[in-house]
Amino acid sequence: MNPVSVAPAAIAQSSPQELALSGAWTARGIGTIAPQLDALAAPADQELVIDSARIEALDTAGAWVLQKLLHRLRGEGKAVQLRNLRPEFARLLDAIGQQTADQTHPLSPLAGAPASTLEGLGRSIEAAAQQGFALLSFVGACALALGGCIAHPARFRWRPILYNIRSAGFDALPIVGLLSFLLGIVVAYQGADQLRQYGANIFVADLVGLSMLREFAPLITAIIVAGRSGSAYAAQIGTMAVTEEIDAMRTLGIAPLDVLVLPKILALLIALPLLTVFADVLGVFGGMIMARAQLGVGFGDFLDRFVKAVSVTAYLIGICKAPVFAAIIAVVGCFQGFRTHGGADSVGRQTTRAVVQSIFLVIVADALFSVAFSALDL
Repeated sequence: MNPVSVAPAAIAQSSPQELALSGAWTARGIGTIAPQLDALAAPADQELVIDSARIEALDTAGAWVLQKLLHRLRGEGKAVQLRNLRPEFARLLDAIGQQTADQTHPLSPLAGAPASTLEGLGRSIEAAAQQGFALLSFVGACALALGGCIAHPARFRWRPILYNIRSAGFDALPIVGLLSFLLGIVVAYQGADQLRQYGANIFVADLVGLSMLREFAPLITAIIVAGRSGSAYAAQIGTMAVTEEIDAMRTLGIAPLDVLVLPKILALLIALPLLTVFADVLGVFGGMIMARAQLGVGFGDFLDRFVKAVSVTAYLIGICKAPVFAAIIAVVGCFQGFRTHGGADSVGRQTTRAVVQSIFLVIVADALFSVAFSALDL
């Protein structure tokens, strides 16, 4: 029914226990009824019956006003009964009431701070568990998408893969090389005083070589890439989610995982091991310079001892960590990007979460690698 063709919303109170609603309870029809609603009173010890048989039109604005009236009266401890409302209007009123209840529910995020520390801890654990399950589901979806691409190689998008190799790998060479070089200098400098006391200057090659190749080079490279590329993945996908570009891709029949996720994962699986090798070289070179300056160990002597102290196994252990770190960084970054909703503030929030969670999981994975290699006597 056209709300313009009917009378505006009206309230008639024939007795303290009876109330009659009529007219068009719509955005146009309820404009002058607010003062009457605020002044409305109900008996404290008797049930108030609201007859809505004469309501001719109802939209979300009118349903919200009516629901607000019912909520106010019931909140004052008064018994209220709504009668003779049309079924279609009743469904709309129930929907508005359910939305209002969700926004004021004690467990809703909009309800404010938790009532107790234990409740806050429980909410945090529940949110972490839900996010963990969602991450596992995302990993499974990525695995299925990768399996589909392997079964149908034409689905691989080589241009995005090559672009991501350049942006995540080649463009990261300066910062990775600089920090690895400085880290090698720091490791050699910190060990120089202790080695000098025992006349074991030559063993600086053991210290620098094993620490850089097994632990520091893959770890520092992964942390740099997590802050540099992982955040970029989350921000890019999050912006696309906010602007509904991902929904448009699904509407066109384009799988977002094939276009946005798999190229990033595959590119990082290629780029991060190569960056780790580059970090190994620069880190050892920095240690060589500091060993010569502080301990008088020449480049030739350093390299002779380095070849004897560092085995191929130690070198491969560091390289084998890189693909695992790459998968963690790419998956977490893309996962947090897809969880973006709302506006620009959500993009920043999810980007921060992507970096923090990526670095945390990389360090956890490195610790698990250390335990496993120790158990295997590697």
